[in-house]
Amino acid sequence: MKVLWKEICVAILMGTVLPSLILNISAVLLEGNAKELPIVESTSETYAAGESAIPVFVLFPGGSVKTMDMDMYLTGVVLGEMPADFENEALKAQAVAARTYTAKAMKTGGKHGNGSICTDPTCCQAYLSEETYLDRGGTAENLEKVRSAVLETSGWVLTYEGELIEATYFSCSGGYTEDAAAVWGTDYPYLQAVASPGEENAAHYCDTIRLTKAQFQEKTGCALTGKPAEWFVTESYTPGGGIDTMSICGKSYTGTQLRKLLGLPSTAMTISAEGDSITIVTKGYGHRVGMSQYGADAMAVTGSNYLEILAHYYPGTQLEKLS
Repeated sequence: MKVLWKEICVAILMGTVLPSLILNISAVLLEGNAKELPIVESTSETYAAGESAIPVFVLFPGGSVKTMDMDMYLTGVVLGEMPADFENEALKAQAVAARTYTAKAMKTGGKHGNGSICTDPTCCQAYLSEETYLDRGGTAENLEKVRSAVLETSGWVLTYEGELIEATYFSCSGGYTEDAAAVWGTDYPYLQAVASPGEENAAHYCDTIRLTKAQFQEKTGCALTGKPAEWFVTESYTPGGGIDTMSICGKSYTGTQLRKLLGLPSTAMTISAEGDSITIVTKGYGHRVGMSQYGADAMAVTGSNYLEILAHYYPGTQLEKLS
């Protein structure tokens, strides 16, 4: 079943109907110093936190579909996608990004074509029920933090020129996010490479993978001949510091191809060889497009609020209420 939604828009003042509050989040972070976002304010109709009354069709493993309230669903998404002990403002930013992703899928049909959202993080968004979170050792305090982050941002989504954005996010950038065009071949004005400092403590800020010559050849199908020092030649880099193209024994590969073939954490990599041993060093974890979750937490630790976080990772977007 497919849920058709009215487009997300900025209401204009008409008679006695009071429009939504619009927060322009076009400010960006400059050299690590967040700027306070301008608030364009008009009289608005109250939208109570926690009263989203928006149904979401959630596709669970096995094919069952459950109808859930948007905010109840998003609590499980934030629990599944971001460590619950992150800063409150980072959790709020995650809630808005996840809500935007959900609303976009519901409006367009999403990856499953019927507006449903699955719980597979490699396809749609992760989901962890409150009960499962507590059973796995989560604390009631952190659960309440996540609930509050969702309710305090209830109804808010990100738009660009009046349309819901592609609110992509990922774990860790390794210091710099990536242009969408460099990863998926499609350019979005609000999905550009930006600095993402403060992620050094992330689990996958930097990873080292070692392979034998035979293992590398098996994974890539590329025959390594000649001198090891001449096997790998980086031809170009992406705006986010990832591999754009690399020549391996005269054959050209893109960074996304190598990441897939070798099962690497990201395309920000260096590859070197010594004898029959190949060392790959990567930075970051995920596609690195959009909001870095560890970067968002780092910004929150240094005092940035969720509006500033969203403005930094999705420049030029606006925050709007779902109609």
